Amino acid sequence: MSDYPQLALYIDGQWLRQSSAGTRPVLNPATGAVLAELPLAGGQEIAAAVRAARGGCEVWRRLPAQARGEIINRAMRLLRERAETIATVMTLEQGKPLAESKREVLLSAEIIEFLAEEGKRAYGRLVPPRSENVLAQAVLPVPVGPAALFTPWNFPMNLPARKVGAALAAGCSAILKPAEETPGTAMELVRAFHDAGLPPGVLNLVCGDPPFVSETLIADPAIRKVSFTGSISVGKHLGELCARGVKRFTAELGGHAPVLVLADADASSVAKLSVSAKFRNAGQVCTSPTRFLVHQARVAEFAEIFARGAQALQVGDGLAAETAMGPVIHARRVAELHALVDDALAHGAKLLCGGRALPRAGFFFQPTVLAEVPATARIMQQEPFGPIAVINAWQDLDAALAAANSLPYGLAAYLFTRDLVAAHRLADRLEAGMVGVNHFGVSQPETPFGGVKESGLGSESGPEGLHAYLDTKLVSFGA
Repeated sequence: MSDYPQLALYIDGQWLRQSSAGTRPVLNPATGAVLAELPLAGGQEIAAAVRAARGGCEVWRRLPAQARGEIINRAMRLLRERAETIATVMTLEQGKPLAESKREVLLSAEIIEFLAEEGKRAYGRLVPPRSENVLAQAVLPVPVGPAALFTPWNFPMNLPARKVGAALAAGCSAILKPAEETPGTAMELVRAFHDAGLPPGVLNLVCGDPPFVSETLIADPAIRKVSFTGSISVGKHLGELCARGVKRFTAELGGHAPVLVLADADASSVAKLSVSAKFRNAGQVCTSPTRFLVHQARVAEFAEIFARGAQALQVGDGLAAETAMGPVIHARRVAELHALVDDALAHGAKLLCGGRALPRAGFFFQPTVLAEVPATARIMQQEPFGPIAVINAWQDLDAALAAANSLPYGLAAYLFTRDLVAAHRLADRLEAGMVGVNHFGVSQPETPFGGVKESGLGSESGPEGLHAYLDTKLVSFGA
């Protein structure tokens, strides 16, 4: 397809369109058609990427932060200029509506620009000496070294931007492994840096068999930092591998976000806002609101308006102007969503709308709303990562809070109330790394993004995202 790029790996400043491990097809989830063949990295390409990152780090870390920032910002100007083209690539391989794709590209530029500015403010500090034989003591932030960055398919520009932006702003080199389902968008991010004059080896891109690539990179002594976004099971495995080499590890491992709606909330407006938040990116969002816990006095109105809004969404190809929700990423997700709905219904849940795949080419699943779902249903324990919402009623607030906190996840949580005291108390007691009070916008370039419990380690974005790529060095000067 002419709008989709020829795929390649990027190692030491060179594009490699052939590799040692063969190829795999990249599909358009809206049609199931093959977009292109993706070259896969084998052992020799991964070894070359590590060598390049090692050499690139020595060059990049010695550049002043101001000079690094100029190159990064030049790349972001190119990214903005190419936003329309990149958005089309993203929609073709990931499926989300074109407007969502363009917003993602522009937000990614903001994220990286913010991190580049923070890189200029990694000051360190001076500590007064205790002895006259010590002249000064400096605490210095220093780049941790080459980083391996693993990103999933749901936000193919935003998630690489958080990791690449932080690594480069801190003075580290990086090897980016995007999802094999969505490599074209990551290529366009790398291309912007290449065209902006980033030194060879500072940023590299490889794709391939995920276990082989990740395990090979993490085992290499040159890799000193690993950042991963994905499933809890894989995150735990990679964390264990990092521990063997005592490597820095940041992990964002998903969630199952609860939404507490109190009796004093405006059920109608909250329901309308919730539809937009829930079905964004077809529900394939780690912070997606999923378990709506609504006060008994408001649940009937909330559920009616929510289900009506879900049914009204136009589902289709993301390239079509009228599309409000695109496909899910592949056929496996459709099958899993079917299984979750069937299991919930078998446990006594009520289906308010949706619940089935759309009878058309591609991987489409109806916006789905379930109500009165027992805690024993799988969907109450397992993140659906798709367009399924659960609405349950509550009467006792402490019981509702306990239900919200009952899972091992703790990424995002939301609450809606006009009671300021209740808002403060509940925000404090909700077990999540990010809590949205009366809105769903918990992710901004300047704020930390991360979870607690099994939802991850550390944070990305904000100053915290930069600090994850910096070691602390004490230099004490004697007389």
